Amino acid sequence: MTSSVALLLKELRLPAFVRHHERLWQTAVEKGWSHSDYLAALCEYEISERFTRRTQNWVREAGLASGKTFTSLDNKVLSQINQGVLARLSQDLSWAQHADNILLIGPSGTGKTHIASALGYQLIEQGIRCKLYPAIALVQQLQQAKRELTLMSEMSKLDKYQVIIIDDIGYVKKTDAETQVLFEFIAHRYESGSLIITANQPFSAWDQIFPDSMMTVAAIDRLIHHASIIELEGESYRKQHQLKQAGIRKNEKT
Repeated sequence: MTSSVALLLKELRLPAFVRHHERLWQTAVEKGWSHSDYLAALCEYEISERFTRRTQNWVREAGLASGKTFTSLDNKVLSQINQGVLARLSQDLSWAQHADNILLIGPSGTGKTHIASALGYQLIEQGIRCKLYPAIALVQQLQQAKRELTLMSEMSKLDKYQVIIIDDIGYVKKTDAETQVLFEFIAHRYESGSLIITANQPFSAWDQIFPDSMMTVAAIDRLIHHASIIELEGESYRKQHQLKQAGIRKNEKT
């Protein structure tokens, strides 16, 4: 009887039921559970394990920076205003449900990718699918689709991600082909899916990304219409880390 039940559960694709049904049945008998109590306990295991598997799969596909969570973020280097904004965005994820954007602007090494990845991990934990793309890689993917006359189809495929992170948008080459597909993608996501964008340049320098001033204005207008803008300042984390390590080595030698 047990083996036939196990086979049926495998056929129904209920692996947690397969693993736990015998042990839980013994518990149910000992504690006098009703059949519905027993079934509910099995369902809780199945739901929990499915959530864990889904989270692990989504983290793998998201391409987030490894270990870059809010736990590992040094809040001391952030202004109190930015700390408050990030606390709100990480705790209340309604911005993703409303297709709002987050724009992280600041010099290289000030934590933009760390914050973007930390938000990504938070989203996945709450059942919101996301994906991080280096801006150049995304543009190349879209360009390839445009050459194959499948650009709209490719952009629609990316709609499965409720939030897309475009990292280092300023590294996109200033060419008509690249800026055109990037603009089309921004327009496609407008009010339908959230973007988290990191950029080294302030908006006043975005004409280095979009050579056409009208395209620059139109892209910025779409991005900031429903957006939280976080401006980061200070020295590069990497530079500070290198100086700290150099100081440690110097002290060790003396």
